[in-house]
Amino acid sequence: AISLKLTPVSGLRSKGEFEEIVSFLKEPDKYTIVGAKIPKGILLVGPPGTGKTLLAKAIANEADVPFFSVAGSEFVEMFIGIGAARVRDLFKKASENAPCIVFIDEIDAVGRERGAGVGGGNDEREQTLNQLLTEMDGFKENKGVIVVGATNRVDILDAALLRPGRFDRQVTVNLPDRLGRVGILKVHARNKPLGEDVSLVQLANRTPGFSGADLANLLN
Repeated sequence: AISLKLTPVSGLRSKGEFEEIVSFLKEPDKYTIVGAKIPKGILLVGPPGTGKTLLAKAIANEADVPFFSVAGSEFVEMFIGIGAARVRDLFKKASENAPCIVFIDEIDAVGRERGAGVGGGNDEREQTLNQLLTEMDGFKENKGVIVVGATNRVDILDAALLRPGRFDRQVTVNLPDRLGRVGILKVHARNKPLGEDVSLVQLANRTPGFSGADLANLLN
């Protein structure tokens, strides 16, 4: 397992965006004492393969806190009530391990606008979404649980998710620039024997438009 830090993936995004989050996760009490508020939810918005998961993991590693990861689709079950119970369990575990990061990939699978499902309403998905909102509202400011959601379709998310105190901070994760590509290639080249004639800088120069996932595949 590669231990990621923010620096190698910071070409994806200015590191400053996340330094406040990292320092809060390291010392939540310090923020509570001065009455500073940290967002409970951060939404990473960008096309597939841009490294949103990598970025969330890097924040947790940089802060040295537990990282709980789940895909939104795992909450959407055929059986009523299962998704909501899974959300409850996830947040219970997070509370017991705070400070920590909860990462929900493809949050649109569960967070799509209510009443906009195929064939009208989807009771199970709505129940699950309601449970997610309840959990986010339920834990106190500065509890030390930060929820990071990832989506490539912020336009279809339920407005309730984006209200203050929920996912009220959005960060756009674009395709990496040249420096970002060098950083990502370095991360994925770590345990791989590369020929002496392989230059990661040259590879980065020749791969404009490549996503983080494309670069990982290239090195494999």
